[in-house]
Amino acid sequence: MDELFDNVWTHIRVTRRGHVCEVVMARPEARNALNGALMEELTLAARLLRLRTDVLVVILTGTESYFSAGADLSARQAGVATPTLLESRRAIMAGPDLCKAWEEIEAVTIAAIEGYCIGGGSALAVSCDFRMMGEGAYMRLPEIPLGMNMSWRSLPKLVALAGPSRAKQYVIFGEAADAAQCLAWGFADEVVAAGQALAAARRWAEKVVALPPLPVRMTKEAINAISAATAQASIYMDRDQYLLAARTDDQREGIAAFREKRPGKFKGD
Repeated sequence: MDELFDNVWTHIRVTRRGHVCEVVMARPEARNALNGALMEELTLAARLLRLRTDVLVVILTGTESYFSAGADLSARQAGVATPTLLESRRAIMAGPDLCKAWEEIEAVTIAAIEGYCIGGGSALAVSCDFRMMGEGAYMRLPEIPLGMNMSWRSLPKLVALAGPSRAKQYVIFGEAADAAQCLAWGFADEVVAAGQALAAARRWAEKVVALPPLPVRMTKEAINAISAATAQASIYMDRDQYLLAARTDDQREGIAAFREKRPGKFKGD
């Protein structure tokens, strides 16, 4: 039995096209919001793919209407009524662990994005090597306007792709970056007609499959190591920053303002 392709997944679909593996997020009742179960399956799939030599490209996608609505704010820590700070600190490693698992896949990874790609979905997309976006698609990080910091250890990747000024704009303002802006800033590698992101990803996959696999993998590993040389030192505290921000009155006000569709009133506390 092939644990990857023969597994009965609940929230993802995993298929194979020759040397290309396609992973589709399939939690339509929540617009692919990243709850614990979906993140667990995505992380396991990535770990099973990590060192496979028969898979040369992995494509990650959602539906033709959305990639992911981001981290599931309605999710609750199962079995823990009031988690301790230590338990909370461990629980929020699910997102960083997910992104790390996708970064560590040796095969080339491509995200095919249609519709919205928000929060944790955006962090997951930039953990892939390339991103194809359909016209009308957009990426957005709403965390800071909601009173939280952006964690999931994604800041070094955003800076590497777009540079410090644009990364600050993208993260701090929490505004949507449409496909054209993502292409101009370096978050996207190609923009195609709406509904064609997956086709574009498959076309890029064909180009990769036609190349000698060993130098492709070594080059990916080398470039990732260069671009992330100081990443761990600069971002290892982001989950503790998140825990601090998540316990402030401003975070509660940010969530309330979002739900009530009004401007937030923040006090820095």
